[in-house]
Amino acid sequence: MVKRMERSYKYDVIVCGGGTSGVSAAIAAARGGAKTLLIERLGTLGGQMNVSGPPGFSYAYLYNERGERIIDGFIGETHRRLLEEKHARPTDMNEYRSGSNYIFSFVDPEWWGLLMFQMMEEAGVTLLLHSLVVDVIRNGNEVTGVVVENAEGRVYFESKVVIECTGEGDIAVRAGCDYELLSREDSEPQSVCFTMDGVDWDKVLQYIKAHPDQLVPRGDAKRTPEERYELIRNVKDIGELGDMLGFFDIMKEAKENGDWHEYAGMGFFLAPRPDADHFQAHFQHSAQVPNIWSCDPWDLSYAEQECRRQIVMAIKAFKKYVPGFENAYLTKVGMELRLREGRRIMGDYILSRDDVAAGRRFYDCIGKNSFAAGAVHVATNETIAASKDGVVAPPDGGSYDMPYRMLVPRKIENLLIAGKHVSAERAAYQRFLQETMVTGQAAGAAAALCVKLGVTPRQLEDEKYVKQLQEILKSQGVILDGVH
Repeated sequence: MVKRMERSYKYDVIVCGGGTSGVSAAIAAARGGAKTLLIERLGTLGGQMNVSGPPGFSYAYLYNERGERIIDGFIGETHRRLLEEKHARPTDMNEYRSGSNYIFSFVDPEWWGLLMFQMMEEAGVTLLLHSLVVDVIRNGNEVTGVVVENAEGRVYFESKVVIECTGEGDIAVRAGCDYELLSREDSEPQSVCFTMDGVDWDKVLQYIKAHPDQLVPRGDAKRTPEERYELIRNVKDIGELGDMLGFFDIMKEAKENGDWHEYAGMGFFLAPRPDADHFQAHFQHSAQVPNIWSCDPWDLSYAEQECRRQIVMAIKAFKKYVPGFENAYLTKVGMELRLREGRRIMGDYILSRDDVAAGRRFYDCIGKNSFAAGAVHVATNETIAASKDGVVAPPDGGSYDMPYRMLVPRKIENLLIAGKHVSAERAAYQRFLQETMVTGQAAGAAAALCVKLGVTPRQLEDEKYVKQLQEILKSQGVILDGVH
């Protein structure tokens, strides 16, 4: 039986939000010796992994294009633990996707969510669920706690460090942080995911092999079309493909018949259930809405409704037109919108497009990344496009550093930012699952170290303190050096 935690209103570290960044931050803080409280508005943990997800690409981008492992730590630990219990698949370094950093290390998102509760108990994190953080307590520019509303009413909690992991920067804005927010028109579309089962994968694979030109290419971008087609024809297991976006001729026919909408292309990710050696089809992009602000509840309400209209259309279209989906059926709809874009909180360093293009190294590196800058989702049948400035990637198939200073907001003290709203230019924003776990783990470890040393998050930027943080992260398996 889970031990009931003693009620307290004073903590060393308070984490606001229990998504992918929040869980990694809370566990890292508690492991660092800090008395830690995680506050989450829902009754579950996981965010984009299993609430607005599951993302079909979990865990992806853990390797660079050279095949070097660049992301580990919390994300690697959870993958290994789930793999031991047959709730994950080994990293799939197959030939079709080789030469790319888009490599999958699949986990079962439902078991991942259960693991988070287990790890919270192991680390001694106090959970306060069904509670919404609505404001911060401030003394000048210092954040000294948070204000929470729940069934008890309004409750006040004190803390030495607060970590903002809401995903939308709601608490950082209430604390007075600087932020950037694109116009509705320039923002990426927000989406609701869904999952289907009952797919005849042999029939799907037969169609794909007969029509290899109907997929958006994956793997080494230098391959010729015929080289890609030959690799597809030689695929033995549907799992080697990982995702399938395209079905161009089918989509054209469905659109002409009024059976497909204008807001997305046709495609899906594979969603494995490893303990049953079974695949489901997971749709991340088939229901999405443009011109939506993540900080406007009226926008969000409209988008939730419109996305579900599109889901009905998409399910019917796949069953009618795509070979292998004739008897497929709906098993899950995401609980809420997956919010791709919103506020970015401006910090002591702003990660830039140029940093990505140069493979920049920083003295205060807290993690590596190889994700390109400049690609965006669009609410058209193209689904993915390049921004007006184009797409850039780290040189020589390598990586770039993520600096600690991007977690420290300007002007405000005793606050750290983790998750997709860390300090970055729009082109270089860090919203993907693996990125949020890197920044979450670093923020949690940094918060605990601040408490231990009696310094603020901004003072921790000093090189003598940063080195201590880096040693802690490396002891937890985080990769900070030794790779391109």
